[in-house]
Parts: sequence; structure tokens; C-alpha cells
Amino acid sequence: MKRALIVVDVQNDFCPGGALAVPEGDAVVPIINLLMQSKCFDLIVATQDWHPANHLSFASQHGKSPGEVIELNGAPQILWPDHCVENTRGAEMVSRLESSRIARIFQKGQKREVDSYSGFFDNDHQTETGLGAYLKNENVDQVYICGLATDYCVKFSALDAKALGFETFLIDDASRGVNLKEGDVERAVAELAAKGVLPLPSGDLI
Repeated sequence: MKRALIVVDVQNDFCPGGALAVPEGDAVVPIINLLMQSKCFDLIVATQDWHPANHLSFASQHGKSPGEVIELNGAPQILWPDHCVENTRGAEMVSRLESSRIARIFQKGQKREVDSYSGFFDNDHQTETGLGAYLKNENVDQVYICGLATDYCVKFSALDAKALGFETFLIDDASRGVNLKEGDVERAVAELAAKGVLPLPSGDLI
């Protein structure tokens, strides 16, 4: 049984002071560092939001406000503040994260016309990041997912991991959510559990 830890989008823009700050987003960093230092995982990988400056998920591209919903290529799209623009400080991994322990970082959201919450696919599922093939090539059986944000990129990464055949777990205390609507995080965790992605605390692994 080969285990991989997937660290999702622990980037400056998703932490306090960032353009799209997740409440307590920086609180996951010391927990994830402990997970990476543990002997639990055979492989550690990460995902990184990496958008062009004119990405169509940005409210600024439509003259609208963050949080509004539009239709983009036939699908609903939540509009966000400009965030994680490629080659900016906001897109960098948080400096306190022990990134040297990460074997490979998979960038996502690089196509202007489609968003990418999952670390495996763009939202239209037409483009792969390469993460799934990489994990399968490394003979990974189980994936443990944590990071930012529980109700978006963590959730969709976990759903795709499960659909790709990996036994998938959510490390709940090493993740934080946006909670645009009250209860979004709880609903995300319930949705994952219904699909067979079970939450567990980091203490079960460290």
C-alpha cells in the first residue's frame, strides 16, 4: 500500500492578507509541516493555482463584484477577486510551508476561459494537470488531501481522486474553507463522506 499526501493550494493569496484569504488559512501550515515530517507518506505532492492575469474567473474581467455568479462556457462560474496570478507573490507557496519536502507541484487554472478547482482536472474535465497519471505511475493506492479551501479546491480534488480509483481521505484539521455561504464547509465534508471520502484528524497520522 503506497500513500501520497496532496497539499492543495497553500499559497499567499489564500492566507490572511492575501487577495482571496481563507479564514485561518495560515493555521494549516504547521499541521501540514508535521504531516510532511512524519513517516506516514511515501510521496508528497502539491497543487498550485496559477492563473493568467486576465483569467475569466476574475470579477474584474466582467465589471462585476466577487461572489456574483455568471455563466461561463455553458456552466455557472463564481467570480473571484484577482488571485494567484502567475509569477506574482500571491501565487507563491507560503514561505513557512516546508516545500523542499514536496516531490512535485502541479499547476492548475492556466487556461483563461475555464476555472480549475481540482488538482486533477480543469472544471470542464477536458484538460488534465497530470497529477492523476503521476500518482498512478508512482503506484499510489491511497491519497490524503489537505489544504485550501475545504469547500472548493480540496473538495473537488478529493472527488476526482476518488473517481480515479484512489482510496481517498480528507485531513480535516489540516484544511480550511472559504464558507461563502454559512455551512458550505459542513456541506462539503458531508458530500465527500457520501462519496466515500472520509475525514480524519492529522493526529491519526502523526
